[in-house]
Amino acid sequence: MSVARFIADQRTNYAVPHTTVCALLGVSEAWFYKWIKRADGPGAASGLFTDTDRRRDTVDRAVAVAFRKAKGLHGSPRPREDLREAGWRVSEKTVAESMRRQGLVARVIKRRSGLTRQDRTAPKFPDLVRRDFTAPAPNYKWVGDITEIPTAEGKLYLATVIDLYSRRLLGAATSAHPDADLACAAIRMAVTARGGKEAIWREDEANRVIFHTDRGSTYTATSFTRLCADLGIRQSMGRVGSCFDNAAAEAFFSSLEWEVLSRHEFDTRAQARAVVIDWAYGFYNHQRRHSAAGMMSPVNFEQTTATPVPDAA
Repeated sequence: MSVARFIADQRTNYAVPHTTVCALLGVSEAWFYKWIKRADGPGAASGLFTDTDRRRDTVDRAVAVAFRKAKGLHGSPRPREDLREAGWRVSEKTVAESMRRQGLVARVIKRRSGLTRQDRTAPKFPDLVRRDFTAPAPNYKWVGDITEIPTAEGKLYLATVIDLYSRRLLGAATSAHPDADLACAAIRMAVTARGGKEAIWREDEANRVIFHTDRGSTYTATSFTRLCADLGIRQSMGRVGSCFDNAAAEAFFSSLEWEVLSRHEFDTRAQARAVVIDWAYGFYNHQRRHSAAGMMSPVNFEQTTATPVPDAA
């Protein structure tokens, strides 16, 4: 049996990546690929590679391209959707097996520490979401939270506003201080992104936009509660100490940690801000497929499916 045939058999019969077998045998991958090309040419009838081998190699190459295009961040479901969009007929199992053969592994999510500091004297708002992180249309339910981003210059804080209809990030404000001003900046950005106060205002108070957060003092501060009231936004809050009550906002920060923060060490706040905002408004909103948005990007999902909210002013 030839060395090339042996390498191909390990991949075909035992799902052992050809890169691993080449390394163990001291054979260069370039040499192996020459044999593949030779097998696809006039010498294909020799039987060195079967049609299954060639199909698997073609799929592996396409999966590797899709994985790199997504910056090596995701498991099999999202690369599968990218390939299907490009015209491939592949299942999630096929993509998962290809990734396993090639040693393509997405990073493990790390848990972040909470920043919630409760003001026990401030008025509280009821939980209007009750862990139902779905919405029938845009500007029906928003969620938000604040996280910290470490830099050599000191911590940078990020406040977010996310629309539960599409998981689109509407507001992403940053500051050196996790205070009410930061939360106000994020909600103003969200309102601006949706066309201003006039675009989201509804005369029927029970039908106004819900903004759901934790019970941190940032969101119970007088300046923030007054701003929400002025904009026609109803505040909603989960229970103290329960991350599940604001799981959609937490999920965004898990993605940020996994896909950005774990891959960078920032020297300055300005550098961190530039990288995070580019990822958030560029990759996350326009390219990253979301399971809650029909495996489309938030912006694409809205453009494809969004309809106006009934009774909107």
